[in-house]
Amino acid sequence: MTLETVVAAARGDIPADLLLVNGQIINVFSGRITAGHIAVKDGYVVGIGDYDAKKVTDLAGRYVSPGFIDAHVHIESAMVSVAEFSRAVVARGTTTVIADPHEIANVLGCAGIQYMLRSAADQPMDCLFTLPSCVPATAMETAGARLKAADLEPFFQHPRIVGLGEMMNYPGVVFKDPDVMDKLALARRLGRPMDGHAPGLSGRLLSAYAATGISSDHECTRPDEATEKLEAGICIMVREGTAARNLDDLFPVISPDTWPRMMWCTDDRHPHDILSKGHIDAMIRKAVKKGLDPITAIRMATLCPATHFGLGDVGAIAPGKKANFVVFSRLDDIRPEMVFFRGHPQAEDGRLLPHVTRPAEIPIPTSIHLSSSALDFSIPAVSPRIRVIRALDNQVVTDCDIMDTAIRAGMAESDVSRDLIKLAVVERYTGHHGIGKGFVTGLGLKHGAICSSVAHDSHNIIVAGATDAEMKTAVDQVIRMKGGLCVVSGETILTALPLPIAGLMSDQPMEQVEVQMERLLLAAKKLGTPLSDVFMTLSFLALPVIPALKLTDRGLVDVEKFTVVPLFQ
Repeated sequence: MTLETVVAAARGDIPADLLLVNGQIINVFSGRITAGHIAVKDGYVVGIGDYDAKKVTDLAGRYVSPGFIDAHVHIESAMVSVAEFSRAVVARGTTTVIADPHEIANVLGCAGIQYMLRSAADQPMDCLFTLPSCVPATAMETAGARLKAADLEPFFQHPRIVGLGEMMNYPGVVFKDPDVMDKLALARRLGRPMDGHAPGLSGRLLSAYAATGISSDHECTRPDEATEKLEAGICIMVREGTAARNLDDLFPVISPDTWPRMMWCTDDRHPHDILSKGHIDAMIRKAVKKGLDPITAIRMATLCPATHFGLGDVGAIAPGKKANFVVFSRLDDIRPEMVFFRGHPQAEDGRLLPHVTRPAEIPIPTSIHLSSSALDFSIPAVSPRIRVIRALDNQVVTDCDIMDTAIRAGMAESDVSRDLIKLAVVERYTGHHGIGKGFVTGLGLKHGAICSSVAHDSHNIIVAGATDAEMKTAVDQVIRMKGGLCVVSGETILTALPLPIAGLMSDQPMEQVEVQMERLLLAAKKLGTPLSDVFMTLSFLALPVIPALKLTDRGLVDVEKFTVVPLFQ
């Protein structure tokens, strides 16, 4: 679109491509709803009112809002390719995502970022990215790459890059780690927003974090935490993922004074939640049901993230904005009935339209370089007491318990009667077969093992099991699949999901992945777990930047002290 064309179309000198008539237009700038028509030319809104157009679509009095924006998401957590993710969420009204590819970057480094950027082309929505700031997330784990500021700098020239991704290494910020400082200084010099990640940070440490210019946080779990961060100048991204759901807890913080600096995000959301519950649309519905004004809920899904990231051409229905629209019938139960992206219909009633094509997949190298025959999960018992990770349902945080060691023949073993399950993280990149060993409670396994190559953020292979033999069988299956998830009982693979794209994503449609995930979760339930999504919980047990106790290939990490600690007390 040229400026001359848009001015001519806005003046009515040339016909629009599309005129949406008889809509109830939600204006996120004024907060008003006005009856009218929307004229579109070359994928952009050129005017509100009566225009000549090549095509007219009657909205029959339905509401029309800007397309929804996910302010922070890891596409990899949906376990499908960019193409399949886009197809799923655009049908639910999301027309723009701000994705942080730090999962695949921790696996493949710059090649992973390049893969995501190339995959984002020719999709039925805008996939924008922040550059991963923490590869690896800490020095207490082995990742597939190490990215410094100099590695990131060339990517800032790409039009899909809108900022620096979540700075998970908050101790590195407040204690002035040189590598962290270099990345923040780079983003500041280029005038790009910097996303944050600082669970529980408060007081002077929060002041130190905010003083760098980091301008958002999606890790708040309590109203007082969110309020303190808002008052420190940090925007709050309210998260509803699969493992971490914070809308209920943070809802009291949303007010006429705070909503302009708050927005919705999904962060990490599994296929079954996207397909059965929705995406950003589900968050809007939930907030409205809890009593939030629908226009405010829509503003937090459109205008707020667009403003935060400096996206001048999305987030509103107004001249010069991209013609990204969501059409629906009820304000009290917003369900997308039509979705437009750049003026073209993409979905109706939650289903993608037949003309929306699927781009060809882009080749990607393997990232698993290990043999299960070299693995040893045994743990000699050196003390009657051990540190144990306590997993919490629907949370990415954990607790730290001290429990009696289950000792048999001089070895520390699982004790299913006490829900004491052996846990291991196996390094998959170098071929050195490094392994961290520990124990977890809260998974509830009575027998068998579960295993995954999705283990935030370095994505080494994580396995939990009742016996060493079952753990080894599970890891061997993940290796054979070149990444994925599996459930094992004895020597039998009960079910598995291959994730051949970096060990993180499937190349199959999301609906098929959901079916396979349901089989995995059902099989895990049969092993005894009470958790709603044990694989999502498992994947965060290796993340050493979220309290309190985690396990990496280097060993147990006390996140609050930010140091590796011994298993035995």
